[in-house]
Amino acid sequence: MQNIIDKKNEARVNVRIASDLKRIIEQASAVLGQSVNEFAVSILVRKARQVIQDSQVTSLSNRDRDKFLAALEATDLPPHDTLKSAARRYRSRMKNE
Repeated sequence: MQNIIDKKNEARVNVRIASDLKRIIEQASAVLGQSVNEFAVSILVRKARQVIQDSQVTSLSNRDRDKFLAALEATDLPPHDTLKSAARRYRSRMKNE
């Protein structure tokens, strides 16, 4: 987290909040031994990363996962050339890592 605060600060985020909410934030930052700014940035960045990750991942229930896998296994079609090519690229990349 420290590297986020240490970076050249050239952008601002201005927020107006109720006084009682500010007191809560000040108390929480003091508990962690952080300035209000450090606390706010750490929480905002953590939450922003989580929102972005959540938007990029599709989660399935166990039932939906089972249906999806059953549909994949049910096909009697051979793999398409594009899929074979993608599998070769994947295997090649995994060997090089």
